[in-house]
Amino acid sequence: MMIQGNDPYREPSFTLTHRLRRQLWNIVQALLFHTSPRPCHVWRAWLLRLFGAQIGQGCHVYPEVKIWAPWNLQLGSFVGVGDGVNLYCMDRIEIGDYAVISQGAHLCGGTHNYNSVNFQLVVKPIVIGARVWVCAEAFIHPGVVVPDGAVVGARAVVTRSLVTPWAVYAGNPAIKVGNRVNNHG
Repeated sequence: MMIQGNDPYREPSFTLTHRLRRQLWNIVQALLFHTSPRPCHVWRAWLLRLFGAQIGQGCHVYPEVKIWAPWNLQLGSFVGVGDGVNLYCMDRIEIGDYAVISQGAHLCGGTHNYNSVNFQLVVKPIVIGARVWVCAEAFIHPGVVVPDGAVVGARAVVTRSLVTPWAVYAGNPAIKVGNRVNNHG
C-alpha cells in the first residue's frame, strides 16, 4: 500500500486505492464513530470490523479515539482505548488482551528517514502486549514492542522496544523505574 522510492514532496506515499479507502473511513469516523454515545462500544467495534480491524470480545474503544487505518489494527479481548488516543496505524498496531491505552496516548506507526534527501516515509508495526497499561499522553514510536504486563508512565516516550515484562517505565526516553507484581500467572 505504501509507495517506495517516490518523491513525497510531489507524489503521494500511498496508492490511490489506499487513500480512497482512508477517505471513506474518515467520513465514517467523523459521522458515525465520533458522534456515537460513550456506552456504544459494540457499535464502534462493529464499525472498526467493517473496515477490516480485528477486534476481540468486550473491547471498549471510546468515541474520541482517532484511528488512521482500521485495517491495520488488531485488538485482543477486553482492551480499553480512552478518548483522545491516536492510533496512527500506518503499519500494523497490535494490542494484547486486557491492555489499557489511556487518554491522549499516541501510538505512531510512521516516521521519516531524516537522512534521506526526500525524507522518505518509513512505517513499522507496534506491538503492545497483554495486560499492558500505556498511561495518559505517552508516546510510542514506530517499531516498538511493549512486553506483557508493562506500564508505560504518563507522558513517557518509548523510542525503543522495552525488554522486561511486568516492569514500570517512565521518562523521555522511557527507562525502567520499577516492577509490577504478576498476579495473572
